[in-house]
Amino acid sequence: MKFKVTNIENVSTVFLNGEIDMDIADDVREIVFPLIDSGKEVHLNLKDVQYMDSSGISVIIESNQRAREKNTKVELKEVSQPVEKVLAMARKFLWHTKLQKKIISVPYF
Repeated sequence: MKFKVTNIENVSTVFLNGEIDMDIADDVREIVFPLIDSGKEVHLNLKDVQYMDSSGISVIIESNQRAREKNTKVELKEVSQPVEKVLAMARKFLWHTKLQKKIISVPYF
């Protein structure tokens, strides 16, 4: 996985590339969590992510929860079609299990 971070005012955009799976999820946390902890709004640009598994979804959910604790937010931007399919399946699962209410501030959930 490759990544690039840009900063404009209080918004950090993390451009991710490649796959976000169990082997990479901790690397993404190491990039995103310090930005959140500093109080920045974080945008995750997923246009160049070709694959995401449940570990990637966990990173998104954990990032959103952490952002709420720090009074900031995480947004998903330019989600690739393969990742959109995974997020759509996750939304259906969360809707059926009634967990969706806990994470509705992430735009794709």
